[in-house]
Amino acid sequence: GKTNMAMLIPTLPGWKVETVGDDIAWMKFGADGRLYAINPEAGFFGVAPGTSAKSNFNALESVKGNSIFTNCALTDDGDIWWEDLSDEAPAHLIDWKGNDWTPASDSPAAHPNARFTAPAAQCPSIAPEWQDPAGEPISAILFGGRRATNVPLVTESFDWRHGVFLGSIMSSEKTAAAAGVVGELRFDPFAMLPFCGYNMGDYFKHWLEIGEATDASNLPKLFWVNWFRKGDDGSFLWPGFGENSRVLKWIVERLEGTAGANDTAIGRVPSASDLDLAGLDIDDATMATLLSVDNAAWSAEIPQIEAHLDSFGAELPSELRDELRELEKRLG
Repeated sequence: GKTNMAMLIPTLPGWKVETVGDDIAWMKFGADGRLYAINPEAGFFGVAPGTSAKSNFNALESVKGNSIFTNCALTDDGDIWWEDLSDEAPAHLIDWKGNDWTPASDSPAAHPNARFTAPAAQCPSIAPEWQDPAGEPISAILFGGRRATNVPLVTESFDWRHGVFLGSIMSSEKTAAAAGVVGELRFDPFAMLPFCGYNMGDYFKHWLEIGEATDASNLPKLFWVNWFRKGDDGSFLWPGFGENSRVLKWIVERLEGTAGANDTAIGRVPSASDLDLAGLDIDDATMATLLSVDNAAWSAEIPQIEAHLDSFGAELPSELRDELRELEKRLG
């Protein structure tokens, strides 16, 4: 998600994305009270399977030389391969375990977490300022969820505290929803649970303290994006990849005060007319689903959200429980 976003090639005419980094941002306040970020890493460390010319052309260009590949498959001519790298798999490979592999094999040729490591300077979209120690001013922070249901394509938080709450309840479906029953959710607050080396309650508190450290007008706006909403047939409703630039355009316009949004129970969500959908083959009903907020479905998730927050015990900041109560009121 992060790597594809950082190296995105917009489908919208006149728009350009430049890459500063794809993973870690170290942020500190500048003299003007705004947050500035640097990329402390010299390169990219990305998941290989699923990376292709369609999903991330710039990543493939970045790994053409001076790169390290781990747990990928080997072709007969000594090159590397992973699932989705090409439309058709080679007729024969040595898989990541060192065994012969063909398209008829039962297991994947590359490990699902196979990786590539490449110098950032080789990326075609690398920004000229990517090593500037002054950093880049941060206008918005996007939390990326993976929800098949309920979570709209993009949601703007009401304010900083509400955005921290949204980050704290990020989840994916652990089990599919049966008729009239909410699926079991796997919570991954801020997509940081596997990476946070201390109590997540203290992590939430740190985010809240950042919101109190400067004037609210200096803070980045917080957004929640979800490219993974699915239809009844299990297919993704949003095309993703370069088309995500349409959502980024709306976010930029929200920062500039020129784009509309609707206040919903969970945050501010655009109407289809607020998004630039020119040239996109997507029907009105699909867009309505992508931008919908079902209050009844969200109300049904409240017990799981409550249990998730309870799991942090006494370290959970009271502000997040207050936000949950406010969400319940808005849901009616």
